[in-house]
Amino acid sequence: MMRFFKPTRRSDHRSTAGKVGWFVGRSIIWFVIGSVSLTVFYKFVPVPVTITMVADPNGFDRDWTSLTRIDRSMVDAVIAGEDAKFCTHSGFDGDAIEQAMAKNARGKRLRGGSTISQQTAKNVFLWQGTGWTRYLRKGLEVWFTVLIENIWGKRRIMEVYLNVAETGIGTYGVETAAQRYYRHSAARLSPVEAARIAAALPAPKRRSVVDPAGFTRRHGNAIAARSGVVRNEAMDACVYK
Repeated sequence: MMRFFKPTRRSDHRSTAGKVGWFVGRSIIWFVIGSVSLTVFYKFVPVPVTITMVADPNGFDRDWTSLTRIDRSMVDAVIAGEDAKFCTHSGFDGDAIEQAMAKNARGKRLRGGSTISQQTAKNVFLWQGTGWTRYLRKGLEVWFTVLIENIWGKRRIMEVYLNVAETGIGTYGVETAAQRYYRHSAARLSPVEAARIAAALPAPKRRSVVDPAGFTRRHGNAIAARSGVVRNEAMDACVYK
């Protein structure tokens, strides 16, 4: 018995493509609306929890505190150690990115050129880790960095960063770090104490804040010295204007 198969019409392909296009378009619209709305919400409300905190196998301890209750030395230390152009860039430091790319091309160890704004966007809205999802995350990181720069402003970015950054094993935010390492609040951090917390930020699970040795001690001392420059040259002016 001969069977005749009905050929697929071009209109059927167009119909399928149209449905896919409609779905993708709607998804993009809802993502934009949702991400903008969440960013506006976090401009006024403390970030309750992040993906990084929930995924931490050590659990997490975090005590949100306003920027007015964090010693200025801590702000100066993270600017000195993490992002000297924080007050002058619009979220991205082109020179730092180029330097990181050059170093990555010469060696096996990958180095980042992320600003405090980029780190905040990643910490609040996205996830950590490597693999192929890293490239997706980087793309989303750019989007959220643009959002927080334009919706939050520098002062709010700094406040959120100091509250969600990982500062030790199961420890998040500088208030929790100050209580854990120095037994007092972040409002009383000395320049050296703040510099040691900042020195540990790139690798908080491996670098010791209390009695650091080797590179961490030297890096902390360098940050403490540069913090004075940050204050004297008003490189933190966008946070305190």
